[in-house]
Amino acid sequence: MKTLLTLYLVWACCLFACAQNSTSNKPVVLAASDFLKLLDKPQLEKVAYPYDSDERQNWYFVPKARNGLMLRDMNDKQKEAAIHLLKTTLSQQGQEKAIAIMQLEIILKELEQAPPESDYRSPVKYYFTVFGTPDEKKLWGWRIEGHHLSLNFSSESNKIVSGTPMFFGSNPGIVPSGPQKGYQILKDEVNYAFELLNSFSEEQLKKVIIADIAPGDIITSNKRKITQLSNEGILFSEMTPSQQKLLMRLVSMYVKNYPLGFSNEFMQKIEKAGLNQLRFTWAGGKKYGENNGHYYRIQNDVLLIEYDNTQNNGNHIHSVVRDLTNDFGEDILKKHYEQEHTKK
Repeated sequence: MKTLLTLYLVWACCLFACAQNSTSNKPVVLAASDFLKLLDKPQLEKVAYPYDSDERQNWYFVPKARNGLMLRDMNDKQKEAAIHLLKTTLSQQGQEKAIAIMQLEIILKELEQAPPESDYRSPVKYYFTVFGTPDEKKLWGWRIEGHHLSLNFSSESNKIVSGTPMFFGSNPGIVPSGPQKGYQILKDEVNYAFELLNSFSEEQLKKVIIADIAPGDIITSNKRKITQLSNEGILFSEMTPSQQKLLMRLVSMYVKNYPLGFSNEFMQKIEKAGLNQLRFTWAGGKKYGENNGHYYRIQNDVLLIEYDNTQNNGNHIHSVVRDLTNDFGEDILKKHYEQEHTKK
């Protein structure tokens, strides 16, 4: 077990350092192509789907069997190439979180005192799927998914064009016991939000807090298509300048899990939709674990961020980023079909 953990940490630290800062999709095209070249025919049959397949929207974040090729079913070179693809998909911050989430399965198995032969919790039960053919100019996509991790991307015209839904989770949110007691992967997601919450006046909190008890999970769950949630909470325009900075720090933290080029474009898109229309909404306790947990969301016409920490007595985090206009690259696919129809 420790050998496996060490192996993944070496991959996380050494495989890839600078391509995530590029606006070009070339690194991820090369990474996906190199990964596919290492697979045999039965493996390719598991990993490859047409881009317009319904499977592309078949996502979830619970520990269950998935379509795609699992890390466990790869040899060492194939695993290395798969992790390299994951790393090109994310920023340094994002890839560190993703690898840590995968490794947390080892700690969770120990906390649950599962027998050694059980594979219900495992850092190699993560699945890789490619939709279409990796190409710098043509439309294609990929998914990396397992318990508490779901990355859904599309690429076209020399850049990444879609990166949602993106789901990061953590169970436990804070490791309660054992050698790694106090270890916390999604620390900023928690601390930045509490700092913002604690900055509000009593009058502002009347708008911010919509319920004393948080919902049992993110409201949108694994729905394929979503719309804005109810317009509750406090608007960006109703915050003080210092509170606005705290909110944007929180938003930026989520967006910065993406590679630099895509994260910049996504942030510009969020700003264009209207920062004054951003809403921050809270439910549940004002302290970690209070009232069995807490929940917040941030949204405008483009962005929806949901964070929920209610399970396991408020120590089990689910967080997701959605693009209300382009989840799963739907807007891009629509334009692609229109362009192809025009050519004919």
